[in-house]
Amino acid sequence: MREYDAALLELVYDAKRFVLYMRSIIEIAPLQVYYSGLLFTPRSSLIRVGYLKNIPWVTMEPKVADVWSSLIQTLEGHTDAVLSVVFSPSGKLVASASDDNTVRLWDTSTGKQCGVLEGHTDFVMSAVFSPDGKLVASASFDNTVRLWDTSTAKQCGVLGGHFYYVNSAVFSPDGMLVASTSSDKTVRLWDTSTGKQCGVLESHTGWVNSAVFSPDGKLVACASYDRTIRLCDTSTGKQCGVLEGHTDQVNSAVFSPDGKLVASASNDKTVRLWDTSTGKQCGVLEVHTDRVNSAVFSPDGKLVASASDDRTVRLWDTSTAKQCGVLEVHTDRVNSAVFSPDGKLVASVSNDNAVRLWNTSTGKQCGFLEGHTGRVKPAVFSPDGKLVASTSGENTIRLCDISTEQQCGVLEGHTSRVNSTVFSPDGMLVASTSWDNTVRLWDTLTGKQCRVLEGHTDRVYSAVFSPDGMLVASASWDKTVRLWDTSTGKQCGVLESHTGAVNSAMFSPDGKLVASVSSDLTVRLWDASTGKQCGVLEGHTNRVNSAVFSPDGKLVASASDDATVRLWDTLTGNQCRVLECHLGAVNSAVFSPNGKLVASASNDATVRLWDTLTGNQCGFLAGHAGEVNSAVFSPDGKLVASASWDKTVILWDTTQKTAIEIMETSVSIKIMKFSNDGTHLHTSHGVLQLKSSLHSGGNRELAPPLTHSLSVTDQWITCNMKKLLWLPVEYRRSCSAVNDTANLIVIGSDSGRVTFISFDFTALPAAYLQPSVAVIAGKGFLGLVGC
Repeated sequence: MREYDAALLELVYDAKRFVLYMRSIIEIAPLQVYYSGLLFTPRSSLIRVGYLKNIPWVTMEPKVADVWSSLIQTLEGHTDAVLSVVFSPSGKLVASASDDNTVRLWDTSTGKQCGVLEGHTDFVMSAVFSPDGKLVASASFDNTVRLWDTSTAKQCGVLGGHFYYVNSAVFSPDGMLVASTSSDKTVRLWDTSTGKQCGVLESHTGWVNSAVFSPDGKLVACASYDRTIRLCDTSTGKQCGVLEGHTDQVNSAVFSPDGKLVASASNDKTVRLWDTSTGKQCGVLEVHTDRVNSAVFSPDGKLVASASDDRTVRLWDTSTAKQCGVLEVHTDRVNSAVFSPDGKLVASVSNDNAVRLWNTSTGKQCGFLEGHTGRVKPAVFSPDGKLVASTSGENTIRLCDISTEQQCGVLEGHTSRVNSTVFSPDGMLVASTSWDNTVRLWDTLTGKQCRVLEGHTDRVYSAVFSPDGMLVASASWDKTVRLWDTSTGKQCGVLESHTGAVNSAMFSPDGKLVASVSSDLTVRLWDASTGKQCGVLEGHTNRVNSAVFSPDGKLVASASDDATVRLWDTLTGNQCRVLECHLGAVNSAVFSPNGKLVASASNDATVRLWDTLTGNQCGFLAGHAGEVNSAVFSPDGKLVASASWDKTVILWDTTQKTAIEIMETSVSIKIMKFSNDGTHLHTSHGVLQLKSSLHSGGNRELAPPLTHSLSVTDQWITCNMKKLLWLPVEYRRSCSAVNDTANLIVIGSDSGRVTFISFDFTALPAAYLQPSVAVIAGKGFLGLVGC
């Protein structure tokens, strides 16, 4: 019986984890539980093992973790970056503040959103609960602090008086006061019962970063850009002390639990301790090698933990002002650290997208909470110390159970953001580039990593295969292009003479040349067989955004922020045309299939056509209401499609120089190409089926229907613009590539994960093989599976 009970408990626990992890999609599209819910659950999950029999239309499943991680739940609802998160005193609620101008309340036991606090008209920088949990105070870029009743989610006060951004707000220990800090160089005190201002500290000469009440509520310590911490008497609202000694801006200040000390963190690489009774400095903690972002006391006041850009957290003994621990594993700067309620743990958050847990007695890492796909903001412990809540720029809050001390993902490959993915010409390989300084090659049949191309010393921005697929050229911020043999993974050339980061590289049509574009304002030509430089194309007076070879490889067209397109002779490296009529930066240029025209897309909201022989403008295509990101010719050269920030794609007749079709999109498109038959546009956000196509004789005829098309939106993999498979947050894309021939999608994520998923369209419901009524993915979805 006991064995039966244990098995039942294990199943119940697993089911609970499954429901919490998949809560958001269960609410939106319940039937996705049988598809994405089971596919993205850890392999050992009893729910997955018991119910994932077979999804006939998924032929390559995504790689997932083996076991449940410390990540309990991801709270989704914000529509922009989440800037801060905080537990209520009881631990039953979490409040999150966001760039979407709202504060949201969440039930920590279920993850359910239980209040949207709307009223701010600009970013909300932070939110904080009153000591009794009945109020929330939110600080915003709209220059106000607002008070909210947590039981009703209604606004109950607007504290207006600042004349610039409010950076933070904090309650006094008795909840009777709120202190707010602002970029207007003041700290203001407010009576929470009346909403009236009861004090202004206006002696700072720089922005005020933070304020904190002493434990007895009699003082406020304010940290400022002016290199000082100022103490304010809350009974009078007057300054009663200036703590001076830092030689750079002060980022934060905090009282010890007994109120006798203040610890301050500064860009001068030090933490300083101050005696609050005398205002005198009583310790300088100076071992960090870069700026210190924050400092915090342990609950018993015996330790200080400091977080720094030098990628470490350091522990200090407050009685001796000596370092007693160095917590160093993070791979990027550490933004903040916080002690657990019992003081036995420290949680640190970093630009490496991770939260790490440390044992304060040993200094050893005892937990690694991954899952965020963007920079993590400060993390907080629940009042009972059993949970950690963290948030980041990917619009989510994550709740982690610290008792499991497990990683929350299997990231096999890149260890940082994936910038780009590209297929080889035969579709057998994918190359991915990352901020981890590597290029990785993946086998598209198995999804397995088959090569790691290491050699760059800085972020790799993009990669491209040679026309025969034998080489990869990678462009990096280390100012080089590197050539790699795809069969061996060996480096076979380092193209180095740029004096700035290299943004992109491309092969000539015959594969004999490589052109590289750099922030040093030049395009350089290289011999692919020898790696020697054979041309420096210099003349642009501002950033070069792109370069492209003509179909015969004899010309290169470069587009620049200097409002020009320049044509270059690849044989001599000489400039042979300057195409200048644009009134703004030129984002891209492209040759027509016969090489006789160039189309340029510009921030001046126009596309212009140029005669490559004479350099004269021969077309002025105006119709967009915003910057034009890109333009592309149809295979027969009779059409140009242009995509703009105004969320439209316009189809132009290159002969008549007129718009023949305007398509509204749900997002701004950056990357496009025509299908081989010219009837569809493949874009970075889906496929557009053109209502009309220009054929020989100038007749416009209805385009034939599309058989199938895969694409990736923010949360979904779609087929013919219908929702097919939902993506959990950690699998969502920073970039993606689609091989329509193999029905394969490759998704690169900010976490460093590269995910392969392939499909069998013969097993899909027939309705998916019909074109959607939507113009583009994201508008008018008819998704069948799970909707």
